[in-house]
Amino acid sequence: MIPTTQASAATRKSIVLGILMTLLINGALPLLVYELLRSHMSSIHALTIATIIPLFDNLYSLIKRRKLDVFAVFMLISFALGLLMVTLGGNEQLLLVRESLVTAIMGLIFLISLLFPRPLIFYFAMRFTVGSDPERAAAFSSRWKYPYFRFVLRLITAVWGISLLGEAIVRTILVYRLTVSEFLAVSNFVMYGFIGFAIVWTIYYRRHSQNKLKQMIDKTES
Repeated sequence: MIPTTQASAATRKSIVLGILMTLLINGALPLLVYELLRSHMSSIHALTIATIIPLFDNLYSLIKRRKLDVFAVFMLISFALGLLMVTLGGNEQLLLVRESLVTAIMGLIFLISLLFPRPLIFYFAMRFTVGSDPERAAAFSSRWKYPYFRFVLRLITAVWGISLLGEAIVRTILVYRLTVSEFLAVSNFVMYGFIGFAIVWTIYYRRHSQNKLKQMIDKTES
């Protein structure tokens, strides 16, 4: 039998590998295909062919596991929107604001997911913490019965949605208030500020809520 520490390390390795493969198939590989093809055809045709790769991967995952990989789909939408914005022309202000449009749409997806039975962060958390291990996935899903667990995941989803939407709004305002040079000088600080806040807050809040949830579960089962 594999010792617990070795099994845990193997699980973490499997999760990291799965995430890296998702980023490769749904991000890096389509981008490479798009860059190779766009000099030989229109941007729209190149984009269409590039997105076929992750679409087939998601279809394969759906057939094999009989469930959709929400994280992979989210990455695919983000990638496709990013490339679609690249194909749009316009003046300097429109070119500067198009990245914020993608961020705003991603933020809205987070917020809209709150209207569904389980928010987006539930699927992200499952992907990042349990991977494809059926037993760990079942244990994670079983926690949904606890109101505090549901509250935590919905709150994190809301914070990420508001952060992404807020970043997009602030950067869009700056596009029309600053010169191009001034905007380029501060835009990354705005982006990393909002994203950095969301990441740091999530790490801190996850640790706090994890301990509180564990105490609740122990108290319930005792």
